[in-house]
Amino acid sequence: MSYQALYRVWRPRRFADVVGQSHITRTLQNALELKQFSHAYLFSGPRGTGKTSLAKIFAQTVNCEKAPTREPCMECSACVGILDGTISDVIEIDAASNTSVDHIREIRDKVKYASTSVPYKVYIIDEVHMISTSAFNALLKTLEEPPAHVIFILATTEPHKIPLTIISRCQRFDFKPIGSKVIVERMKEIAEAENVQVDDEALETIALTAEGGMRDALSIFDQAISYSEDRVTLEDVLAVTGGVAQNILTKIVHTMYNKDVQQSLNLLDELIQAGKDPGRFVFDLIYFLRDMLLYKSGPELEHLLERAIVDEEFKEVAEEVSVEWIQQAISTFNECQQEIRWTTSPKVFIEISILSVTNRHTIESPSINNEELQALQARITTLEKQLTSLKNAPREAEKSPQQTRTERRQPSRWQSRNATQVPYDRVRRVLDHATKDAILEIRTRWAQFLEQIKLVSAPAHATIQESKPVAASEETIIIAFKYEIHCSLFSEHHERIESILANNIGIQKNILPIPEEQWFDLRSQYISANKTETEEKTEENNELVERAKELVGEQLVEIHEE
Repeated sequence: MSYQALYRVWRPRRFADVVGQSHITRTLQNALELKQFSHAYLFSGPRGTGKTSLAKIFAQTVNCEKAPTREPCMECSACVGILDGTISDVIEIDAASNTSVDHIREIRDKVKYASTSVPYKVYIIDEVHMISTSAFNALLKTLEEPPAHVIFILATTEPHKIPLTIISRCQRFDFKPIGSKVIVERMKEIAEAENVQVDDEALETIALTAEGGMRDALSIFDQAISYSEDRVTLEDVLAVTGGVAQNILTKIVHTMYNKDVQQSLNLLDELIQAGKDPGRFVFDLIYFLRDMLLYKSGPELEHLLERAIVDEEFKEVAEEVSVEWIQQAISTFNECQQEIRWTTSPKVFIEISILSVTNRHTIESPSINNEELQALQARITTLEKQLTSLKNAPREAEKSPQQTRTERRQPSRWQSRNATQVPYDRVRRVLDHATKDAILEIRTRWAQFLEQIKLVSAPAHATIQESKPVAASEETIIIAFKYEIHCSLFSEHHERIESILANNIGIQKNILPIPEEQWFDLRSQYISANKTETEEKTEENNELVERAKELVGEQLVEIHEE
């Protein structure tokens, strides 16, 4: 076969050809020139960033007849022989297929023999993390003290799987993902050398799709060249990669922000029917929203945009949408991206995310003029006076409004049939052993706990969302429900709710439900029977504060210590 893929033809053969890894190439070149190179190296990093290529270049340079040098001459017998694989002293091993301890013992036995045609015998072990633990142990001693003529170069994409005893015996170099601009510049050089006409937008899209891997970028570029006719365009690249054109992304963002549900879903359906990859669509949309957010934060950041091209349509939509809305949309679609990885129906999750973003109302801070401000201040003053009067009133007078409200409130037929039976004895036992630390821990995690329930079970969340923890012991939590109907329905979901709570706080606890009104009465009785006069006064003040918060709102209540 005469044709070779671009990534094979343009594989780096000199240190200068390795792009995006100057922190590594410079270090190795200096070490080779000064003859201060190590006996073992560990190259780690994402796929397609030049690990194996750089290992072969190192093997050529260290064995070059013109050594010490910063680059292989590519003319001597050593450089040419290592390049075409005819020199047996440079051994490339695929650890994925040589994982056993027997393979490593074979290497260990052959290491002691001197090289035949070049000064140094170089072992390049690719995907070294695939080696078994016993094989690593067999390699330890040899790796630590190899013969003077042997160099080990280990390459891996998952360094966390390599034992620390191996890592500590190597010089480690971490390869980083190659930047999009560097990939674009490299592909321009290759396109010019191959006499290929290509648009800049197409190269930028290829670089984004490659996610920092030069090999992936060249593979996509090669595929786009085969797909295109005279010139590689953005449409050709989108067709090959399954990406979405910017004008479509702009329309979708515009329709979602304007709450046009029908049009948003129609655009999604057209993309899916056209064969676009759902995961790729979400990926492109997230990056597009990210670019729009950066542009709104500062137009001078245009050089940091990776997916969007700043045209008139983009500017119009960017001016229209709010920063808060973009942030919420990115968060929603990021969650969607995680979900569609594990489902066979990605379209459903994308539709739900679009509906969520589309139906979300943007809350903007209203402007308040001086008259409204004065009226608000007057209202606050009046409410403060009412609060002071309520606080200074006798206890009997305090109870009177509540009793009046209770008498006025006639129970409905449903309530009379389904009234919650409160286990008063259990509640009192929990209060006997309740602690402030226990209830504080529950309250700090309560919001996160409700979010978890919402994701797992919507009916369970609807049952418990209008409730709050009021007391807790080591084994039990008392939950006060605002509405008695929710307290009655709690029993249907208590196992799931208790399980989610246990996962959230790390301790299994029972939940004891009680209507909020009955909780206030029971707590007052308990305080009267068990607390001292000083403690009773403190609890009374707290209850007044709580009722004040219910009356005027938490934000308007200010507590002053006497």
